[in-house]
Amino acid sequence: MSAALVFVYVCLVAVEVAVIVVWVAATRKHRWPVRPSTGDVVIGGATSFLDTLGIGNYAQITALFKLRRHPPDELIPGTLNVGNAVGILFSAALFITTVQVEPTLLMTMVVSAGAGAWIGAGIVSRLRRSVIQVFMGVALLLAAGFFTTTNLGIIPPPGSAMGLVGWRFAVASAANFVLGALMCVGIGNYAPSMALLALLGMHPIAAYPIMMASDGVLIPVASLGFLRSGRFAPAVAVGLTLGGIVGTIAAFPLVKMLSGHLVLMRWAVTGVIAYAAIAMLRSAWSSEPDAPVPTLPA
Repeated sequence: MSAALVFVYVCLVAVEVAVIVVWVAATRKHRWPVRPSTGDVVIGGATSFLDTLGIGNYAQITALFKLRRHPPDELIPGTLNVGNAVGILFSAALFITTVQVEPTLLMTMVVSAGAGAWIGAGIVSRLRRSVIQVFMGVALLLAAGFFTTTNLGIIPPPGSAMGLVGWRFAVASAANFVLGALMCVGIGNYAPSMALLALLGMHPIAAYPIMMASDGVLIPVASLGFLRSGRFAPAVAVGLTLGGIVGTIAAFPLVKMLSGHLVLMRWAVTGVIAYAAIAMLRSAWSSEPDAPVPTLPA
């Protein structure tokens, strides 16, 4: 195992252990409830199934929370992060161990995403989220159009590499820094990562370990701030965690099956990107206020 891959594993395990220790300690101290409802577990399982396929789950969970009017809106950001902090480790571990992305690229992408969350979030959070959503929605629609023409054979496919070198490596690393910052203001990174890496010539499946490992660091780190402040729904977060683990494991074989059929995989990625683009544009044109920026630990 390369030193770069060992570094990624150490980062993932370190932040995960920190979250679990802090969560258990805080639960005992504050006597938070730990018995989720069946609905919480089902929501966690269904949305994590979609998340593992690359569709994302934050928007879906938020919509379901609002539909049932629980938990309160001010607790949704914290519940999303804490509830997904453990399940994301399973996703990252599954994809890293089975999809052989070039280790140095993987390590650099994880580090750049983490740096973006810490350094860039303060800058990006000053922008209106609707402006970011419109920009990214349009960009993703263009990417979906590009992939559609590729799938139809109008233009050559972008590539099937599992690593990047030279200027492509630099562009991917810099872009992941921006995506890390956007994660902290509620903009998902799955579809943008898929589009970016495919356009740079990588196999569509290569985006999965990169985006899962990036979130495997980002989400637990953001969760530490919410665990410290207590601004989340503890029992709901437990339900998301339990359901999330099951949903992730259930969806993983489907992703692996698609990866063996490159054309099907490209169509799946095209669908994910188009869905994300439409969802972002709809959110931008809604009357919903900007979501609170996650509180990161000092």
